[in-house]
Amino acid sequence: MIAGTTVGRYAPSPSGRMHLGNLCCCLLAWLSAKSRGGRVVLRIEDLDAARCPRAFADLLEADLAWLGLSADEGGSRGGPHAPYYQSECAALYRRAFDRLAEQGLLYPCFCTRSQLHAASAPHRSDGQVIYPGTCRGLTPAQAAEKARVRPPAWRVRVPDEEIGFVDGHLGPYRENLAADCGDFFVRRADGVFAYQLAVVVDDARMGVTEVVRGADLLSSTPRQLWLYRVLGLEPPAFCHLPLLLAPDGRRLSKRDGDVSLEHLQARYTPEQIIGRLAYLCGLQKAPDPRTPAELADGFRWDKVPRQDIRLPEGLF
Repeated sequence: MIAGTTVGRYAPSPSGRMHLGNLCCCLLAWLSAKSRGGRVVLRIEDLDAARCPRAFADLLEADLAWLGLSADEGGSRGGPHAPYYQSECAALYRRAFDRLAEQGLLYPCFCTRSQLHAASAPHRSDGQVIYPGTCRGLTPAQAAEKARVRPPAWRVRVPDEEIGFVDGHLGPYRENLAADCGDFFVRRADGVFAYQLAVVVDDARMGVTEVVRGADLLSSTPRQLWLYRVLGLEPPAFCHLPLLLAPDGRRLSKRDGDVSLEHLQARYTPEQIIGRLAYLCGLQKAPDPRTPAELADGFRWDKVPRQDIRLPEGLF
């Protein structure tokens, strides 16, 4: 890797066909890196292998190629930072997990989903649950007794510390880890390592220097920056983009078949899809057909809205 080169990434979860929101994120990640002569890595976030069959990952990769958004490394293409499928990375996550354990930062949690989401549990203004530390003070004997009934998940102890950073698009953001986040999962009860740990390990080992993702993940960033620090890893820069909403204001999901790529491919060319997305993102004044390569030279983050974007009726 050339020193100073921007390395962006896509990190989709192949649990179904991509929708317009996913495509928007991929487009901006590609443009942000390519506008500075950088590279893009494709990582398949298939931690939950049962929900993310390899066939969906292959289809996703083909869809990106069809749109002109092929990555420079990763996915089935491979490269110097393999593996690129999270389902193949358990040993790497285990090493990071063990490093946290050596620092005395981990403890077993036996709380059920219903207990965690009870009305009495502390919640953030956005609805996320703040873990109250129910299992934090268990003695080894108490934990062993509970483990006879159900296997534990594992949480990391966070400090009462404010972590802040300047997002490349949305500006300054900060959180107190203890008050606004609480101790968070790094491994599920079924042994699957959690997103927060896996994404830090993977972005660091792949040399990612810029993470472009949706604003729904903005609040994950302080805890991930803290994980980078305690694991002795170099963090990337972050750019969080506004969410793409349905005309009625709903968040798009893979259940919205009318805006899935499968549906769009039957009606539009790749250039038409890219051009309409570029128009939504403020990159051009009209929804004219464009290729990603045609948009790269003129890309600037200050053109992209900071507020969520509602799809106009009839655009797709």
